[in-house]
Amino acid sequence: MSAAVTICETPRLRLRTVTPDDAAFYLELVNDPSWIVNIGQRNLHTVEAARAALETGPMAQFREHGYSLYIIERRSDGAPVGMGGLVRRDSLPGPDIGYALRPAHWGQGYAYEAAAAIVQHAQHGLRLRTLYGITSQQNQASIKLLNKLGLRFERFTRRLPDGKETNVYRRDFRQHG
Repeated sequence: MSAAVTICETPRLRLRTVTPDDAAFYLELVNDPSWIVNIGQRNLHTVEAARAALETGPMAQFREHGYSLYIIERRSDGAPVGMGGLVRRDSLPGPDIGYALRPAHWGQGYAYEAAAAIVQHAQHGLRLRTLYGITSQQNQASIKLLNKLGLRFERFTRRLPDGKETNVYRRDFRQHG
């Protein structure tokens, strides 16, 4: 899979599948201090390592599960502003919503706009029954966003393998028909 597939669009944003060509952007994103503090150190230091991580991470998850993290780009100019989507983790019984924007794009409503589109895609496109979200107790912006999306605190846990303290949020969808 090398050509990007559009997953969903909002008035200002497009969420599309990751391609190997996104490696330079991914390298920049995962090495941003806000990513490292809120998500974790990825130890990626070259474009080649970032490309390999995309191929074994989001691209492989999309092939296996039909969902993954996507590139969030502005529709007006195609500029990538972050990543967001659904992640399948062994530590959760279902997919969880994830998102990260470059700090230059914070405060413009992009995180909510993209995350709300991801929730709609999960519910109506993928017809998931349950959506999870995880975040550290210190990440108040993420906690507020998860609550705004209708996810509610379920439990506190320690994430493996790093043992990081994590809040788990959950939203159940009603399925019609």
